[in-house]
Amino acid sequence: MRPAPVLALCAALASTALLTGCGKETAAKAAPAATCASLAPVPDPAGRTWDDVRVISGECGPSGAPSTGYEVTNNDDEPLTYTITFTLVNGFGEAMDSVTRTVEAVKPGQTVRRPLDTDEGPGSARGHRARITKVRAVPANGAPGGTDACPLSGVRVTNDEGNAAMGLRVVGIHLVNCSTADYRLNGYPALRLLGEDREPVTGVDILRGTDKISSGIGGDPSPRPVTLRPGESAYANLAWRNTTTAGDPVDAPYVEVTARPGAEPVTVTPELDLGTTGRLGVGPWTKTPEDRQPRPDQRPGASQE
Repeated sequence: MRPAPVLALCAALASTALLTGCGKETAAKAAPAATCASLAPVPDPAGRTWDDVRVISGECGPSGAPSTGYEVTNNDDEPLTYTITFTLVNGFGEAMDSVTRTVEAVKPGQTVRRPLDTDEGPGSARGHRARITKVRAVPANGAPGGTDACPLSGVRVTNDEGNAAMGLRVVGIHLVNCSTADYRLNGYPALRLLGEDREPVTGVDILRGTDKISSGIGGDPSPRPVTLRPGESAYANLAWRNTTTAGDPVDAPYVEVTARPGAEPVTVTPELDLGTTGRLGVGPWTKTPEDRQPRPDQRPGASQE
């Protein structure tokens, strides 16, 4: 039998709902989330709106500050992969961070909601307002391959961030053979330029050779057959000038790349700002230098001993 003082203490604690039984500690039931004002999204300075993406407020945290999230709705008639750039703003209107998030394969009519956090982890954006800076949406079956599963085509096609100097732009298109068989290229990739609405852009001449744009790029090698073993990569440079004179400047954020005849096109986002020049130079497929290729033991199909 327990001493009377212990029983009395147990009863007192139970009456305050801090314990459900004497000698057994349990977590106190969480109080309902505090009410707090929602975080209104920060409007775009240029007045742009994004039909498929919007910023939303989530539940309040222990501090009373609401979380920030976003919602993607696919209003198209095919699955899309979205890449969204946000700017996080503090209470003084100062930009604190830039966050880019990808939402893959959103079905037609589907709405996807996600919390918006920084790279520091869950809740890291709590209390910040968010502004949508850029939205890019590409067909899910023609989206650039990431670092996960190899696409059915056996290759990943992406673009780099590029270099810009004195109005001259150079961006690399990169192709990685992620299959377990050789992949052969020859000559130039076929390109189709697409506008913000992913409709074809007209009035731009696509020239074979970046030297047609500038001799200062370094010149292109002559087109030649390229065989990529599993894990190896090749690149082709795009070059243009964004000079603007008379007329309306041309922007083509999307480029549809067909690596070789018969290949499925892949849509990348090199963000071409072509000005009024009406010219884009493309170099031939060139094998990436050996010192930048993966080691043999890191390639697909390599034996793991």
